[in-house]
Parts: sequence; C-alpha cells; structure tokens
Amino acid sequence: MIKQYSGIAPKGDLQLIQNLCRKLEGKSFLHVNSTREGGGVAEILNRMIPLLQDLGIDARWEVIEGDARFFDFTKKTHNALQGNREKFTKKMWDYYYEVNRRNKKNLDLNADAVLIHDPQPAPLIDYRPRSGKSTWMWRCHIDISNPMPGCWSNLKKYVIKYDTAIFSVTKFAKSLPIDEYIVTPSIDPLSDKNKDLTDDEINEVAERFNIPRDKPIILQVSRFDKFKDPIGVINAYKIVKNYNDCRLILVGSSATDDPEGEAILREVKDYAADDPDIIILLLPPDNHTEINAIQRMSDIILQKSIKEGFGLTVSEAMWKEKPVIGGAVGGIPLQIVHGLTGFVVYSVEGAAFRIRQYLNNPVMAKKMGRTGKEYVRNNFLLTRQIRDYLSLWYCSRHRGKNVIEL
Repeated sequence: MIKQYSGIAPKGDLQLIQNLCRKLEGKSFLHVNSTREGGGVAEILNRMIPLLQDLGIDARWEVIEGDARFFDFTKKTHNALQGNREKFTKKMWDYYYEVNRRNKKNLDLNADAVLIHDPQPAPLIDYRPRSGKSTWMWRCHIDISNPMPGCWSNLKKYVIKYDTAIFSVTKFAKSLPIDEYIVTPSIDPLSDKNKDLTDDEINEVAERFNIPRDKPIILQVSRFDKFKDPIGVINAYKIVKNYNDCRLILVGSSATDDPEGEAILREVKDYAADDPDIIILLLPPDNHTEINAIQRMSDIILQKSIKEGFGLTVSEAMWKEKPVIGGAVGGIPLQIVHGLTGFVVYSVEGAAFRIRQYLNNPVMAKKMGRTGKEYVRNNFLLTRQIRDYLSLWYCSRHRGKNVIEL
C-alpha cells in the first residue's frame, strides 16, 4: 500500500516510514477514540490503521462506548476546553470516570504503544498495564489555548500521567511535566474524499443532490457546530449576494459523540429561510465520494471557524486546488499562508470581502489554488503524520540513545 503514495507524497517521508517500520516490525500500536465515524479523527484512523498493518505494525483501533449522559458531558467538556463557559459538578466528573472504568472491561489495552485521542477516553491511563514497558501518548485534537480553568484542571489530572502529550498547534501546548510534541493532522490523498474524480462522477453527484451549476458555488463542509460559524457563513454570503450572483452550499454530517448537531442544523435551516440559492445537506459520515465531488464542483471553499482544532477541510480543499478562506483560529493559519495559499479572516465582513476578491479575480484564485496543493503535499499528507507518530514512538523507546542510524 505504501508504494501507492510514490510520486504523490514526498520521497523522504516514504523512506523514513519504511525505515521506522523495519525497526518497529511486529510491535503493537493501539489507538483509542470515541467514534468510528464522523469527524476528522475517525477519518484519519480509518485510513491510517490499514496502512500501518500493511507496513508490518500490529495496529489496532478501539472505540469507547457511552450513553447520552456521557456524551452530553464530553461535549460540554469540548466546548469548555475551547473557552465556552459551562457548568460542571463533581457528580458529572465522577460519571465521566465511571464510564471509562466500565469501558476498561471491554478493551484490550495491552500494546507497545497506546495513543489515546481527545478527552473522552483520557481516564483510561489509570488502567495502564502494570508492566510499564509500553508508551502511552495522549493526543489532543481540539483548541485548548484558552480553556475554562476548572475544566482543564480536572482533565489535566489524567493527562500528566501519560508519557507524552501531542497537540496540533504550538499555542495549544500547556507546559506539562511530561514531554509535549506538535503533530499536525493530515489528509489521505488516495481516500474516496480526496482522490481524483471524473467529470461524469462530479456531474452525477450534482444531479443527485439537485445542485445547479449555473453560477459560482461557495461551500463550507463541517459539522453543524456553533464553533464552525455556519450562521456567519450565511451572513457573508448575503453580503456577497448584493454584488455577485452566487450560490451557497453548507454540507455536514452527524457524529455519535456530538449531541448538539441536530439543534444547530435546525437553527441553520431556520436562518437560511427560503433562499433558493442556499443548499443545506446533511450527509452520512461515509459519503466521502459525494463530499469530494461537491468540493470539486465548488468555486470557493470556506472554513470560517471561530474555534478550531485544525480544520482538515481546508487541506482537503487545497489538495483539490480550490481557493480557500478560513477563520484565523486554531490550525487554519498553519494551512493557509495568507495571500499565498488562501486568505485568513477575522469577521463576516472580511470573509465577504475575500469571497468577492476571488470571484472578481479568477486568475489569482487559480494561482493560489495551485500553490495550495503543493503546500499540502509537503506538509499535510497522511504519510507525514504516520512518519511523526512512528518517530515519536521510536524515540521514546530509545530515549538517551543515539538513533541517528535511521
């Protein structure tokens, strides 16, 4: 499978991955998160695990289970870690721990390396096998640059028990008494969501979802989440509409660990009212080819988040050579080099201005799209993320030793 990335991913990444896998061959690598579908973490793991297995790593992926009460709490935690004011009680934190304790009975946590994703399964560190020979890493995918102090202090009790904490952006790091590393997320260029499509495939999706292509299309793909600012996207579109005729598409999917999505979707539909040029689509999480086609038929792609862990939809759009606009938050400015690979914005008005700039200067938009694809190729492909994870794991096993032979 790794050979399929030859000529697509940087040659140096592929060589280092193969060298690392020879050193780690037969070792076990366990990932644990809270959902198998919906959201960037699940997408990455769905592609990463088979590739690691093909490279000779005994890679596994476990998912914790929880009820509505648990996921309501972890959604509050997610929001609070991103700075939103939420109310917590000791009883809520106790239940959070209790759900993880119950999950321990159904999970095999024995592995040479264990990577726990985000807050939901963080307490599993308390059930680390007693041998102490494995490497346990906590991977945070959300923006915790300015969390509610009480929420972070409760979560931190578990985080500091890990060997390593991994964040997506430098400003998310927390000066912990354990090793901290920055590993940016990635997209898989060969996945159904990012592979090349024929014109016929794109046209079929447009017809199936009744998407007219008679005017420029502005698109945002994201969960229906208030931090993705779908209302702000609609407001930006309305400003642009006064000057440039266009159409807006908002595409999202549901996730089992996000109980707020349905309410936000209703709010967005109510706000869009009966505007015939606003199309709102809720697609199943596995409709990757459909999302790919909608991105490819669009003229401008937004990710106008007001809080964001990373925002992989930006790299997805750039890989398809689309001009992009993103909120100046989280990992979006790492992907968008302002004025070179796209534009970052701070307001609805700023988003509207940049949309009009693209619409009125298609030559510039096309040039920035081409530049964006090469930037993603060198920085945000799955092979680079695998390289980083394996490097952290290998170096943790050989701390204090010379590992230059790689």
